[in-house]
Amino acid sequence: MTPPRALIALAAAALPLGACATTTDTRPATTTASAAPTKARNVILFIGDGMGISTITAARIYEAQKRGETGEENRLSFEKFDNVALVKTYNTNAQVPDSAGTATAIHSGQKTRIGVLGIGPDAEKGVCADALAHPLPLLGEEMKQRGLALGIVTTTRLTHATPASVFSRSADRDWEGDNNIPADQQGQGCKDIALQLAEANFDVALGGGTAAFYGKDKDRAGRRVDAAADLPAAWAARSGGTVVKDAAGLAAAPMDKPVLGLFSPSHLTFMADRKADTAEPTLSDMTAAAIARLKADPDGYYLMVEGGRIDHAHHAGQAGYALEEAVEFARAVQYAVDNTDPAETLIMVTADHSHVFTIAGYPQRGNDILGLVVPPAGRGEDGGDGTSPVLAADGKPYTTLGYANGPGGLYADEDGDGEHQRPMPQTGLKARQQALVPLGSETHGGEDVALFATGPGANRARGVIEQNVIYAIIRRALGWE
Repeated sequence: MTPPRALIALAAAALPLGACATTTDTRPATTTASAAPTKARNVILFIGDGMGISTITAARIYEAQKRGETGEENRLSFEKFDNVALVKTYNTNAQVPDSAGTATAIHSGQKTRIGVLGIGPDAEKGVCADALAHPLPLLGEEMKQRGLALGIVTTTRLTHATPASVFSRSADRDWEGDNNIPADQQGQGCKDIALQLAEANFDVALGGGTAAFYGKDKDRAGRRVDAAADLPAAWAARSGGTVVKDAAGLAAAPMDKPVLGLFSPSHLTFMADRKADTAEPTLSDMTAAAIARLKADPDGYYLMVEGGRIDHAHHAGQAGYALEEAVEFARAVQYAVDNTDPAETLIMVTADHSHVFTIAGYPQRGNDILGLVVPPAGRGEDGGDGTSPVLAADGKPYTTLGYANGPGGLYADEDGDGEHQRPMPQTGLKARQQALVPLGSETHGGEDVALFATGPGANRARGVIEQNVIYAIIRRALGWE
């Protein structure tokens, strides 16, 4: 149960704003009561990568329809939190952002350029010297310096942008392994993201991406320049931790030592494609394992959990895949709610950015969210017989879910008559929804995303805020400001 709200009027944060002060406002929304908020011992931040508000709406319907309900009345686990804000996601040089710039804002307290990690907006992307000259604070580093336990959980590669923002600084988010750093930028002091993780202090790191950590002699999927490279072994030797590669190994790993889980050469398998005998843990499994390990620290912990493949499914124009990932993400949030003390744990749920994902037409109540638009029965232009799909101007039906751009766009003259003919829409879990503008990969959206919060300090999640304010909310909840 959410503890009573304790509200306080907050002054502007005393954090340095750098050269881009107008885009790095670190002030949580002003509150009005005089009682001081309760201090948090633990903070769990859930980031649904690409989980815009339209995705949340569709996911709540989809989750309930899987249970045989109409769906619209449903609430996902985190939609029950009392405190909600809208978050502005732009990067300092981009109206529509990417995950590196947005996640950096969350974990450093300052907005920055698109495509970079842990470095300020004065640094040019891809320039090692600039990255070294403009480092930003990293929340993951500060957690360990102050004695808290640190956990990172993701369904993507651990070197991917969002998880990497917890522990790394990079001139380019794509410098995940040493083989990704351009020749003209090598030898200048910049480390690839995998090496930075291997050298970082953390208690739990679970996700995919083995290829960036090994040479080809150590792992068939390894891609490091040194064929004999074994970064996980070096990390284990330094930290005394355990490296695991499957769910069974994670369950068997010692509880009193750090653990690094690398469960796939790249990203983890989509929920929609998982097989019953898979060795990969789910996001809920990894969240449970992380909480079980981190809660033993008497000083508390910070845990970042990313549902990263929501984003990947949207880029592919496959809404069903994205909704399956979002439902599993909500399941992980519910586990955290059920297995932490609400009096001492701040839980926040947000997205780094949105997608150009739409819910459209006039489908009747309870209409299959992954199906064609069937209007309510009745008279008038929006009515029908309650069973037949409505037809568009080209005489074909259309789906409720769609994209403004992406691979579902019409590329060619399919009928050979000189006209671009729209193909019949696909439906169901594994369908690729149609898109207006044909692109090889669907793009992010630039609208605000939601922030949901419960627990000590959650009352500061309100109003319309800059994304970097999330950093200040976390630090203030822990009593650091």
